[in-house]
Amino acid sequence: MDRISFNGRRRLFFILLLSAAALAALSIRLGYIMLTKAEEYQQLAYDQQTRDRLITPKRGKILDRNGVEIAANESVSAVSVIHAQVKDKEGTAKALSEILELDYDDVLKAINERVALKRIKTKVDNETAAKIRSLDLDGVMIDEDVERIYPYRSMAAQVIGFVGKDNQGIIGLESKYEEYLKGEKGKILTLTDSRGRRVSDSEERVEPTDGLNLVTSLDVVMQQYAEQEIQAAVEAKNAKSGIIISLNPQNGEIYAMAQYPSFDLNEPFVINDVTLAENWDSYTQQEKNDFLNKMWRNKAINDTYEPGSTFKVVTASTGLEEGVITPETQFNCSGSMTVGGRQIKCWRYPRSHGTQTFTVGVQNSCNPVFMQVAERIGAETFYEYMVKFGFNEKTGIDLNGEAVGILHKKEDIGPVELATMSFGQTFQITPIQLLRAAAAVVNGGRLITPHFAVELKDSDGYIQKVFEWDSDKQILSEETSEKMRVILESVVAEGTGSKAKIEGYRIGGKTATSQKLPRGSGKYIASFMTFAPADNPQIMTLVLIDEPQGMYYGGSVAGPVMKDYLSNILPYILK
Repeated sequence: MDRISFNGRRRLFFILLLSAAALAALSIRLGYIMLTKAEEYQQLAYDQQTRDRLITPKRGKILDRNGVEIAANESVSAVSVIHAQVKDKEGTAKALSEILELDYDDVLKAINERVALKRIKTKVDNETAAKIRSLDLDGVMIDEDVERIYPYRSMAAQVIGFVGKDNQGIIGLESKYEEYLKGEKGKILTLTDSRGRRVSDSEERVEPTDGLNLVTSLDVVMQQYAEQEIQAAVEAKNAKSGIIISLNPQNGEIYAMAQYPSFDLNEPFVINDVTLAENWDSYTQQEKNDFLNKMWRNKAINDTYEPGSTFKVVTASTGLEEGVITPETQFNCSGSMTVGGRQIKCWRYPRSHGTQTFTVGVQNSCNPVFMQVAERIGAETFYEYMVKFGFNEKTGIDLNGEAVGILHKKEDIGPVELATMSFGQTFQITPIQLLRAAAAVVNGGRLITPHFAVELKDSDGYIQKVFEWDSDKQILSEETSEKMRVILESVVAEGTGSKAKIEGYRIGGKTATSQKLPRGSGKYIASFMTFAPADNPQIMTLVLIDEPQGMYYGGSVAGPVMKDYLSNILPYILK
């Protein structure tokens, strides 16, 4: 036998060394997998040998302050197919398409998809699901599902919001509190072979975790009254739209936020405009989306406008707080006032209010009085109070998409800008920003956070979370606030707000007639802000009518609406 040469021995040694190294590496890798990856690979194997069918959890309800359900759930079914188990694909497609009222070709295409589980239709009523179940079709699965329903349909639509096909909140409170409302999905686990065929009749069920119930400050009674009044007012005045907001000025809880036109939460993708609906198929998808977004838009928080004379409560309280005026300070109105070489008229021009105290000037909503007050305050200080009142920031309301006021830069405020700002022109704010500021004027000087969420409860009624909202930022003295309550009560008792006067109730308030841009367009916003009881405010309300036809003054248009609304809700809320 020939001896192995030196080079041969060297090659053999090298091969043995490589083999030993490879074996060592494999041993190390195997040990690593056994020690650190065992559970992961075990789970992968389990996942490969099982099929998951998801169970939709019950979404948390949305409740009003008295526990009335304003967003609830209904038990329905979901229909799915398992490709590997369907024996008669054409027959199954025919049966499902007829019962579910779907296109046959679409159903057949879904059945032929080589996936573990294909959902055919969700939100199927249980009667229809029972028909399918009775056919005992191979590979067709009927699972429990949940459908979101809104018992009051269009009530508070822009506030409550709605969910999509996947039960995920899209707008409003449904979107804002998604993390609490959604819950966690459950599973039905079925043992299968490598081809996805069922190998056992037993199933493992992982129960879903239901979402938490959201208790809000909304009051169904007050909301319904508000919606009735604003719809009647908009239709009577042939106006573009209208808003009513009621909140507690002491803590920021919102009792009602009504908007007209509204839409049906149970059919949120059905346009509410008759003309648009008639031509709906002629629009592009982008145009349709724009129309729908406009319909869903919450004007109370998303839209800015020039507030007009309701803003005078801010100018008045600033003047009192800075000590440049008292309620008895004398002023003279000649019908207009020249500022920076420009004549700025009182609403009563060419007539005048003559000599009057500041209190009477507020009752008369006299522009020259407020221009003189702003002049005494000065541009820099006036701007500082605009910031104090929060017009340069969001209110923090618990709805997505809130807008911020559009203000002058401090360095751009000249004599004319200061004069027009004093009575609510040349800047824009949202209705909710105005109410937040007005609340501070009458509640003792505290800046509150408007909000809806009060607490979260589980399905057994136990409180899981209490929401806390900032309401302690002091921006005015109690003394100034008390003076303003007295002055604004006199506006309703003796001044431009007299149409909201109700026997037996002490009501304070301020009217406004805001001219929309561009000036001279003939378009106005009539509004009225009130609070009651005047000596200890527990409710504050804003009525806003956009583009009323004919008479457009705030006291004349919004006044009667406010009176009718307050006549219904004051006995209820102040009982």
